[in-house]
Amino acid sequence: MEKSHNIAQTLADVAARAPERTALICRSLTGYRKWTFAEFADYAAGYGRALVDKGVEKGARVILMVKPSMEFVCLTFALFRIGAVVILIDPGMGYKNLLKCIGAVRPQVFIGIPKAHLFRKFFPAPFKTVNRSFCIGPSFGLFGSRLLPQRPIVSSSCVISEADDPAAIIFTTGSTGPPKGVCYSHGIFHAQLRLIRDYYQIGPTDIDLPAFPLFALFSTALGACAVIPDMNPAQPAKVDPKKFIRTIVDQRVTYSFGSPAIWNVVSRYCLDQQQKLPVKKILMAGAPVSGELIERLKKIMPEDGEIHTPYGATESLPIASITGTEILAETWNLTRKGKGTCVGRPLPGIDIRIIHTSDDPIQLWDDRLEMELGLIGEIVVKGPVVTRSYADNERENRFAKIEDRNGFWHRVGDVGYFDGRSRLWFCGRKGHRVKTVDGTMYTICCEAIFNEHPQVYRSALVGIGEPGSQVPVIIVEPFARIHDEGKLLAELRTLGLQNSLTAGIDHFLIHPAFPVDIRHNAKIFREKLAVWAAEQETEDRRQESGDG
Repeated sequence: MEKSHNIAQTLADVAARAPERTALICRSLTGYRKWTFAEFADYAAGYGRALVDKGVEKGARVILMVKPSMEFVCLTFALFRIGAVVILIDPGMGYKNLLKCIGAVRPQVFIGIPKAHLFRKFFPAPFKTVNRSFCIGPSFGLFGSRLLPQRPIVSSSCVISEADDPAAIIFTTGSTGPPKGVCYSHGIFHAQLRLIRDYYQIGPTDIDLPAFPLFALFSTALGACAVIPDMNPAQPAKVDPKKFIRTIVDQRVTYSFGSPAIWNVVSRYCLDQQQKLPVKKILMAGAPVSGELIERLKKIMPEDGEIHTPYGATESLPIASITGTEILAETWNLTRKGKGTCVGRPLPGIDIRIIHTSDDPIQLWDDRLEMELGLIGEIVVKGPVVTRSYADNERENRFAKIEDRNGFWHRVGDVGYFDGRSRLWFCGRKGHRVKTVDGTMYTICCEAIFNEHPQVYRSALVGIGEPGSQVPVIIVEPFARIHDEGKLLAELRTLGLQNSLTAGIDHFLIHPAFPVDIRHNAKIFREKLAVWAAEQETEDRRQESGDG
């Protein structure tokens, strides 16, 4: 029989080995609803058969707009089963970006809850390529046919898929430019599963609380139980810690993957309530993780628990990792002094290099691109979890990929360096570096100096003017309203003068609330802050001249 790489086969295999084990748990009005792996696999197969019967073919692009639920996970596996390409777009990116993303990938099939169908009726243009539409939930005769798993469910095999066959299009957050659709193959998903299983030791004994909905797929594919959290994944910083913690305790969750924004809220609540959690593994990604947050989490976890901070991007995840224990013992103090954020060592099978930073396309790999150890440059990566392309976006492909004799390198879009112990340090986004007449300044390194001030919640380095002659500006967001702004600005200036990285900064501003990405609530939109800073500078000059 021809070997298939269809990622949906992993679910069928687990169901065959352990049909009665619990696969998925969701909160309901009366408590919790549970499904075994046998039931879960049957629903996925049933949805798959229903879609085929309704004319959905292998290769069809299917946009899925369903809330985290049993239906979401089963439908995703069902679409993998039949060889369709699942389009997953985070509604938290804002409706304007959402509409652009939908139009860009030209979906042929639309599956959504009634609210999503209503959204489509209000904004029909991006959906003009859709020729089949299905509703999850009551259709009321307004939203096309209601999609239900076919009964009785007859055992059927997954469509044969090659490793390079498309499986999904998943969009980036758009924290540095418009969101881009990343093409995931079945082989990429398999490579990610292997890393998660082997490196993080996730398996059938684990109970996962995935704060990113997609990670429920990984858990169940590895034979673990996934518990859908009672929260809006598009707004992690607004998580209700009481509900989140109640689910962890009720279901004896052992493992959870989520944004630092979630764990910031949950850890503070736990410490206030003197609440301990049973979670033995916490993975945090999406934004740099502070040592202070790790310290808080350590206090509420079991003594043998561990925190991991995997590094990567939508295009390549995970590619490096470090434990909270190592961060606290060895790297956090260096981060506070402006050395960057240590994101760990490359994971097995992953090759990471540092090349001379460039804003231009690089067509072919050349070993002379590489920089010396310890110097800051552009981060590039090669390996089995690295996606090959963006969907229908050749311009971005040219800027992001470098052809090699035996494959290609992906330009992560970050800058950093390797230390003498093979650890990768993240210094900021490439597009956020500030190029002054005296040299280049890096956001994460410089901001760390000012984040040490007790009144500063977070800071942002931006540049005003043309690259090469930009004026560096530090903008800070305080924890609370500042009554004596002059005093704070003077103290920030003194802090800056004490470090060679920031001694040349002479412009400081206070901002009430930074614009950040919705998905992680941590990626600062520095481009917007740069525009705001330039406007403030113009206004100050006008007032000094007495104009207006």
